Amino acid sequence: MAEVKSGDTVAIHYTGTLLDGTTFDSSEGRDPLEFQVGSGQIIPGLDTALPGMAVGDKKVVKVACQDAYGEANPEMRQAVPREGIPAEIPLELGTQLQMQTPEGQAVPVTVVSVDDATVTLDANHPLAGKDLQFDIELVKIA
Repeated sequence: MAEVKSGDTVAIHYTGTLLDGTTFDSSEGRDPLEFQVGSGQIIPGLDTALPGMAVGDKKVVKVACQDAYGEANPEMRQAVPREGIPAEIPLELGTQLQMQTPEGQAVPVTVVSVDDATVTLDANHPLAGKDLQFDIELVKIA
């Protein structure tokens, strides 16, 4: 039976959870995720767990934050004056917004704190600084 090796294109079904059991993503009800192993298309900690698996194999993979979305970088948080944000933009905690760099590149940010004078926006990936767990099933090796 064929086993996954670096360079293979594979398809997996997966459920990604935080270590407290909260699901953050899943392929349930969707097509399996297809990608080339070792190409950098998925997080490193999951990519390195696939070689040696065969179609039908299931595995639970724990991925430390540094092998997922990295540590949260405090420099990616910025407090901006509240009056600089248009009134129609919602500022509830957890709201995802989009900022633009001086070069015109769009950057997703999350509202992490609000007070009378400032709004603090976080440009870290929402899963940065978090250890993750994936329940995976290999469904295809191409």
